[in-house]
Amino acid sequence: MIVGVPKEIKNEEYRVAMTPNGVKEFVRAGHTVVVEKGAGIGAGFDDAAYAAAGAEMAPVDDVWARADMIYKVKEPLPSEYGKFKPGQILYTYLHLAAAYARELTDGMLAADIRGIAFETVELPSGAHPLLFPMSEVAGKLAIQAGATHLQKNHGGRGVLLGGVTGVPKAKVVIIGGGTVGTNAAKVAVGMGARTVVMDSYAPRLTYLDDAFGGAIETVLSTPAAIEEQIVDADIVVGGVLLPGGAQAPHLVKRASLKHMQPGSVLVDVAIDQGGCFETSKPTTHTEPTYVVDGVIHYCVANMPGAVARTSAMALAGATLPFGLAIANKGFEQAVKDDAALALGVNVYRGKLTIPSVAAAHGLEYTPLDAVL
Repeated sequence: MIVGVPKEIKNEEYRVAMTPNGVKEFVRAGHTVVVEKGAGIGAGFDDAAYAAAGAEMAPVDDVWARADMIYKVKEPLPSEYGKFKPGQILYTYLHLAAAYARELTDGMLAADIRGIAFETVELPSGAHPLLFPMSEVAGKLAIQAGATHLQKNHGGRGVLLGGVTGVPKAKVVIIGGGTVGTNAAKVAVGMGARTVVMDSYAPRLTYLDDAFGGAIETVLSTPAAIEEQIVDADIVVGGVLLPGGAQAPHLVKRASLKHMQPGSVLVDVAIDQGGCFETSKPTTHTEPTYVVDGVIHYCVANMPGAVARTSAMALAGATLPFGLAIANKGFEQAVKDDAALALGVNVYRGKLTIPSVAAAHGLEYTPLDAVL
């Protein structure tokens, strides 16, 4: 199989889907890897390293034209839709349930391609092995970003997370106790903040309370409880993930913002799936924030791209085994053999094969088994 690795073109997206070590594994398995010139520069991998690993370096159009499987980090942008070719495999994050992803969904269906979304690959345990590493990164970055924009010079309240002698600590409220929330809590506690973690699943809160040794406060998440907790919060992190890549629920309504402290910060880690806050809209690293009713919103849609080397290495390591299985066995056999990978198939040759995305856009859903 010919595997193509194009350079990411999303605003300030420095990650790359495959490292030189990954190239070595594909080449060792008998496949050809075509990497766009300069694709890895942002993550610290130059063209010479890819060439030494056995990759062919090529212009972007050649990568798309030659590849049987396109191996990416982020969803294709409109300028890339015309590069799709019938039957091509697209292996990347897609987040098709988000309202702004309708155009991409239609483009993929029209192009007759086979699309696997990293975020919907799901193990029998319910774990998301290809989402986990970036959720871990984003969770830790959420507090870093929140703390930065809480500074007065960034428009925030001018509050230090850990406080100082005689001055109260900042309050951080984390909605969602999964991978994002757990890692956000680690950093918030480490920085000395008063940390509240909310989740709708009581056993998860029990686990977190024990894991953090009482260093966090846990609150069962209900609409009333969220409203109560965010009133005096300095930073609120939204990190709720619904199974199957469904659109995230709006847990903080606009009406609640007027009760929050001016200059407090909302960090929406779920923005790729529509966002946890009613007032959320995607932002970029260049212009990461905007203000609604005095509350700062940080909604960068590719947060891990800011720490590109760490993120690229973590993501490439997680996606490699599944990517190799697709290349070695062929798409159809690979998804037949692996139920987790089959759940990652969102689009198959003109059919939408994931119910959450079909529901989000009012489109027809076709079970994967019916088309394989």
